[in-house]
Amino acid sequence: MARILITGSTDGLGRATAAALLDDGHEVILHARNPHRAAAITVLSSRGADLVIADQADRQAVLDAADELNAGPPIDAVIHNAGVISGASVLPVNVVAPYLFTALLRTPTRHVYLSSGMHRGGSTNLRGLDWEGGRATAGYSDSKLFVTALSAAIAHRWAPSILANAVDPGWVPTKMGGAGAPDDFDLGHQTQERLATDTRLEISGGYWHHGVRQQPSRSVDDPDFQERLLSALADATGVALPSR
Repeated sequence: MARILITGSTDGLGRATAAALLDDGHEVILHARNPHRAAAITVLSSRGADLVIADQADRQAVLDAADELNAGPPIDAVIHNAGVISGASVLPVNVVAPYLFTALLRTPTRHVYLSSGMHRGGSTNLRGLDWEGGRATAGYSDSKLFVTALSAAIAHRWAPSILANAVDPGWVPTKMGGAGAPDDFDLGHQTQERLATDTRLEISGGYWHHGVRQQPSRSVDDPDFQERLLSALADATGVALPSR
């Protein structure tokens, strides 16, 4: 059985992912933005799940959470599920926090990043972006392009020891997607569960939707864009990706 961190696991796909993995006998680390949000998942905590609290819009909180997690039992996989759809925190939450957890957590051998079909509308322009979140300088589509390219870059840089994949969960009925979203909620979380735990699935660098590998935007696999993105994130955070 694996030990898996799921960011943004207080509701929606993250909570469903956590519940399903607990059902399958895995160890789960829940993540909540604050203690109030953590109160919403006491039913999962009561089933033996651990908990880390960190506002992913707050860079120091993410750094502190990484230290806390590194001091605990080894983590086998991370599902980078937390996300926001608009506002100044889009880059810190959707891109910077996944980057920092990827760079700083020492033991995971699998990283699964939540993408979106909307990444195809994102821009590769990295100039003038406020990675700190003081002001809104990028949209949701941009952030999903960045995190999907991050996944591809990790798969390339850390092969074969680290597996990295991105998942488009579809437009599912969550707080973010809205009650009228037309896609299948269960299919929206099953792919990331399998990528995080299935030892027979030794695939890296994929972009997935409902269990099927698909072709992302061409920008995702552009080595120049990947390197520019990694350089921008390293410069903005002061944290470079370690060699593996």
